[in-house]
Amino acid sequence: MQTMTQPNSAAEPAASASETAGRPLTPREIHRAAKESGGLPFSLAPAVFLVIPAAFAWVGAPGGGAAIVTVLLAAYGVLFVYSPGIAEYPLPTRLLWFAAATALIALLGPLIGEYVLFMVMFQAMTHVILLPWRWAVPSAILVCLAVAVISLWIQLYVAAGFAVVGLVMTLGIGHGIRQQVLQEQLGLAQRRNAVLAVAAERERIGRDLHDILGHSLTSLTISAQLAQRLIEADPAAARAQLAHIEQTSRQALADVRATSSGMRTVRAATEIASARSVLASVGIEAEVPTALPALDDHRAELFGYVIREGVTNIVRHSGAHTATVTVTEDRVRISDDGEGIPAGTTRTGLAGLERRVAEAGGRLLVESSAAGTVLTAEMPVQAEQAEPAEMTGPEEHP
Repeated sequence: MQTMTQPNSAAEPAASASETAGRPLTPREIHRAAKESGGLPFSLAPAVFLVIPAAFAWVGAPGGGAAIVTVLLAAYGVLFVYSPGIAEYPLPTRLLWFAAATALIALLGPLIGEYVLFMVMFQAMTHVILLPWRWAVPSAILVCLAVAVISLWIQLYVAAGFAVVGLVMTLGIGHGIRQQVLQEQLGLAQRRNAVLAVAAERERIGRDLHDILGHSLTSLTISAQLAQRLIEADPAAARAQLAHIEQTSRQALADVRATSSGMRTVRAATEIASARSVLASVGIEAEVPTALPALDDHRAELFGYVIREGVTNIVRHSGAHTATVTVTEDRVRISDDGEGIPAGTTRTGLAGLERRVAEAGGRLLVESSAAGTVLTAEMPVQAEQAEPAEMTGPEEHP
C-alpha cells in the first residue's frame, strides 16, 4: 500500500518536531506542508464522499439548514484534506486541528441526525494522521466500533459498512505511516552517526599519526645525526644507523597505511556504538557490551556487519521495546522482544549476510517467534596461524 509521509503523526520523532516548530501556521505554509508530505492526493480522493451527507441534507430538508450543513461539510473537508500538512507541525497544533474537526462533526449531528455516522471513516483517518500512535489506535478502534454498533442498531447498514471500511483503512494507513516514520528516524540516526563517525575517525587518525610519526621521526632524526658523526670515525657503526633508518621508515610507512585503511573498514566496536544511538533514537532500550573480547580484524569486521544488519531489522520491522547485543570471541548475538519475522517474508538482507558469514567459514542462525527474533553468527576460533615470513631487508644491528 502506498502511504503518506507523516514525520510527526504516528511516532513523534523529536528531530522532526524541532525542525517544524518554526513553520508559520498560514494557509500558504499549510498547503506547502501538505504537498511536501505527499499525502495531499490521498486525502483529496476520500473527501469526495462528503457529498453523501450533504445530499441527504438537501433531499431531506432543502433550504437554510441544508446550506448550513453544506458549509460545515465544506469546512470539515478543508480540515480533512490538509490534515497531512498539519501532521508536519508540532503536537499542540495537531491537537487543535483535530479538535476543530471533531467540533464540526458535533455541530453536524443535530443538523443531519443519523447521517452524521457516515463521517466515521474521515474522523478515524484523522486519528492516525494527527494523533500520536499510542493514542490513535485505541481511539480509532473505539470510535469505529461504536459507530458500527449504533448503525446496526438503527439499521443504517451502509454507515456500519463505512465504519468497518474506515477502521481497516485507518489501521493500514497508520501502519504505513509508522513504518515510514521509523525509516526516516533510522535514516536520520544513520546520517548523524556517519557524521560523528567521520569526526571520530579523523580524531583517531590524527592521534595515531601523531603517535606513529612522532616516535618514528624522532628516531630517524637521532639516527641520522649519529650516522653523520660516525661516517668517518666508525663507518661500520654509521652503516648500522643507516640500516636502522631504513627499517624505521619502512615500519612507519606500513603503520601509516594501516591507519588510513582503517577508515574504510566496518568494526564491531563502532557498530555497537552506532547501535546504541540508533536504537535510542526510536525508543528501543539497548543492552550492549561496554567492552569486547580480543577480536582479529577479520572477525571484528564480520561481527560488525552482523550487528549492523540485526539492528537495522530491529528498528525497521520488529516493534520491539528492548534489544540485546552480546559478543564473544566466536559468536555475536542480536536479540529483541518484538513481533518476530512473519512467515513468507523476503529476507534479502539476511540472505546476503548469511552468504557473507558462510564465505568466512561461519554460520548464521535466525530464530523468530511471537516472542521476538534472535540473530546469531558463529565463527569458530581457528588454531593460531603461523607468523608470516618477515620482509626481506637489511640485517638489524645492535
